[in-house]
Amino acid sequence: MKPTSIRVLAALLALASGGALCASEDVKIDTGRLKGSTSGGVVAFKGIPFAAPPVGALRWRPPQPAPSWSGVRPATSYGADCMQLPFPGDAAPLGVPPAEDCLYVNVWAPEAPRSAKLPVLVWIYGGGYVNGGSSPAVYDGSAFARRGLVFVSFNYRLGRFGFFAHPALTRDHAGEPHGNYGFLDQIAALKWVRRNIVTFGGDAGRVTVFGESAGGGSVLMLLTSPLARGLFQQAVIESGGGRGMLTGSRYLDRTGPHGEPSAEEGGASFAEKAGISGEGAAALAALRALPAGRVVDGLNMASMFTPTYSGPMIDGKVVVDAPDAVYAAGRGARVPLIIGANSMDIGFVRAHTMDELFAPFGAARERAMAAYDPDHSGNLSRVGSTVAADEMMVEPARFIARTIAALGVPSYEYRFSYVAVSMRSRWRGAPHASEIPYVFDTVEARYGKELAPPDRETAEKANAYWTNFARTGNPNGEGLPEWPAYEASSDRLLNFAENGLAAIADPWKQRLDLAAGLAGGGK
Repeated sequence: MKPTSIRVLAALLALASGGALCASEDVKIDTGRLKGSTSGGVVAFKGIPFAAPPVGALRWRPPQPAPSWSGVRPATSYGADCMQLPFPGDAAPLGVPPAEDCLYVNVWAPEAPRSAKLPVLVWIYGGGYVNGGSSPAVYDGSAFARRGLVFVSFNYRLGRFGFFAHPALTRDHAGEPHGNYGFLDQIAALKWVRRNIVTFGGDAGRVTVFGESAGGGSVLMLLTSPLARGLFQQAVIESGGGRGMLTGSRYLDRTGPHGEPSAEEGGASFAEKAGISGEGAAALAALRALPAGRVVDGLNMASMFTPTYSGPMIDGKVVVDAPDAVYAAGRGARVPLIIGANSMDIGFVRAHTMDELFAPFGAARERAMAAYDPDHSGNLSRVGSTVAADEMMVEPARFIARTIAALGVPSYEYRFSYVAVSMRSRWRGAPHASEIPYVFDTVEARYGKELAPPDRETAEKANAYWTNFARTGNPNGEGLPEWPAYEASSDRLLNFAENGLAAIADPWKQRLDLAAGLAGGGK
């Protein structure tokens, strides 16, 4: 018998007995057979369709079932990332060209698994909901697979392909969810995991979902959406906010409480710009006929705040409200959680003077000035960035850690302060997204010849914490500094610092209490 036939037979026998199939490059999922590739003890399957191509009449529709195929489909290269205008400064540049046909999933699994059902870790990339994809080298899942996990990544629609509303679209297929198509893609990918992950040796009952920035905001959506219930058992949010929605709260078809235009209004403005008027079927057909590049219309991280793009919206079916409101109403998922932010994270400064920056603190203005600018530098750029990052990322992470802990569920907060040795002369702290190659243990892909031994050591520990959490719901393990579960009374977190990892009482507590006041959250 030929070696390939032996591998296929072994895979089929393992499927019949409920065993792990990830030792083989040949597997069968619900839509057909796949052939992956093996390297370094890891079997990888890339570019697997999890939904039908969202093109033509399926543009701005919920993801539809992927078509089946006959024969063996090669799964050795990434499918296209979703349509976008790549951002030149992206720390995770795409590895393949983007296209509208983009709903693909990737799986990494151990070549020699230790058990039949391994924990599953599912990654959601960031990029402001307008950029990003699963193909960047720093998102390779091999390190997690070598530690005994089944790792999954996938693409979801971005920009106006993923988050778009228009009166004609709302009337089309009236019973369907509208607007948040990118989120619906994420839910469809998790349902694909539930149906198929056993084929790769994974346990559909032990799924951890994690993401960074817009990916972290997506995890918050999954934690608070009724459509995602039961699809995962644990979650990790890296710099994903936690109070409101990252791009602001807009409603699908009504004006917001502070006069924010509806997402439908933004979509109508885009249609008018494209020369399309009306709210009937003809307008929708014309919108769906627009070339993909015309739909992008220059939108990326540098130009995402435009009246013709809403980003995620409150539609009442997928997104029922902002995360803090859902948890306040007692409707958020109660699952073990890791959450944190970086020491020089992102925030948007809108103030033009120091007085304007501190005015929102009201009666706490003087205390805020003392906390954020103790040396009276008057440096609006530096101080404003710190205030904005606390308000957008750092305090909301603490808020969610507290919220989950108060429900009696373990949560673990971190602060990523580690800066690569080669970047210490340029960065005054860890920028937004800089933790990713450490969590993935892909620092070599990020820093290349500039990689230093301390960088590698930090990556090994970060990857081990995330792996342990995926296995047990607790990040702690042998050889790692203790990471205590979060308690509001002690306010302790794990700090990934340049001089080592350690659990500490949050040194920014005073600042974050002030930032919580801006959100109406108090201490």
